[in-house]
Amino acid sequence: MPDELHVTIAISDTSTVSSLFVRPENARCVVVLAHGAGAGMRHPFLGRLAAELAAVDVATLRYQFPYMEQRRRVPDPPAVLTSTVRAAIKKAIEIAPDLPILAAGKSMGGRMTSQAAAPYPSELKNVKGLVFFGFPLHPPGRPGTKRAEHLERVTLPMLFLQGTRDQFADLKLLRPIVANLGARATLRVFETADHSFHLLKSSAKTDAEVIRELAQSVREWADSLSHAATSDNG
Repeated sequence: MPDELHVTIAISDTSTVSSLFVRPENARCVVVLAHGAGAGMRHPFLGRLAAELAAVDVATLRYQFPYMEQRRRVPDPPAVLTSTVRAAIKKAIEIAPDLPILAAGKSMGGRMTSQAAAPYPSELKNVKGLVFFGFPLHPPGRPGTKRAEHLERVTLPMLFLQGTRDQFADLKLLRPIVANLGARATLRVFETADHSFHLLKSSAKTDAEVIRELAQSVREWADSLSHAATSDNG
């Protein structure tokens, strides 16, 4: 993987967070990647995902939320989390102004990214779409759809990458939500994967292969957005 560049992101005049920027030589886009509730940007899953994305010419800027930066266990209020998402996207625009941007997140990071884009802030015009690595539709054992209500206000294309054993998203509930979002939303399902994209031992694939497929899915989807934009422009 290309070298990781340490980048500081200003959330406010008095608050900053850390981030890691990886740009492969032939980068086609950059994924601004938020971590989940219980692990920061250096979690092995995000590190391996960044490496696989780099392998398919996708740059990444993965960053910390303030509570994780300060080594607190309880996540920040939603307003702080969404402000951090927007600040990270602005930083990506600053350091990679030539690349289209996908705003993304693992679990809670994905949900906060979608909330930051509902409605879509005009200053984040370089963002072409949102990617959710395990959208947390509901807590385990408590099926519901309230966490998805704001998605109706998101006007950007959305890619949902979900495992069939994800306890945070009953596919019987998620599939109709994605369908109701129409052409804006795409769902890719990974057989036997749980919320962390771990597979059953009986699966014909390995966890490493699934992470590679996640990266390939992002690259292919990003390419489809690029082609659609080219077609729209004549």
